[in-house]
Amino acid sequence: MVNPDTPPLLFWSLLTRLGEAQILLPAMVLATAWLTWRQGPTRLALGWLASTALAATVTTLSKVAFIGYGIGLPALDFTGISGHAMFAAAVLPPLLRLSAGTLTLRWQTASLVLGYSLAAAVAVSRVMVGVHSWSEVGAGFALGASASGLALLSAQVPAVRIPRWVPALVLAWGTLGVAAAPPSRTHDWVTQLALAQSGRSQPYQRWQMHQEHRRHQPVLRLPSLQTR
Repeated sequence: MVNPDTPPLLFWSLLTRLGEAQILLPAMVLATAWLTWRQGPTRLALGWLASTALAATVTTLSKVAFIGYGIGLPALDFTGISGHAMFAAAVLPPLLRLSAGTLTLRWQTASLVLGYSLAAAVAVSRVMVGVHSWSEVGAGFALGASASGLALLSAQVPAVRIPRWVPALVLAWGTLGVAAAPPSRTHDWVTQLALAQSGRSQPYQRWQMHQEHRRHQPVLRLPSLQTR
């Protein structure tokens, strides 16, 4: 049995918190509010909010479809898009890019690489802590990266000089959230929504999907050998 206090699992358990909506969404809202205050409503701020909202809606629908209606892909062990992977890829790259401000192009590029690398690590952590499959985190990372990439490509990042305390604030917020934020309740809320919509009394679960899939698999019968 795996000890949850072993260093490797503890590392992944802490890292996975960087994908929680309760940590990332306030940071994104504050960043877009600050950007709007400095520059007015920018295409980047509006596009970032809109694309992330759309990605969150798709993620929620995929979870409701499985939890409430049993719609999944047993062959891929897919029960819904990973919200942690999606939010990490949608929020961290633009957030770190904005924190780079008007630094050199090399630093701006490095901030984006770091953002997507952290998001990928969060996606991997969801598998390592035993919550999601590779197909689910892959879908989440792809969806979130598409959201942030669309926002960044559709509008130029404003050349706004960032105060030196902003990167420190971003780091402190992430560290404080990982270490001290209460347990995330988003999955509980999605489960309640799915049950309310479907009328089920209990959430559909991964083991049920695989059990039903095996039950419907055709049985291969070998022809009997007849002796003469």
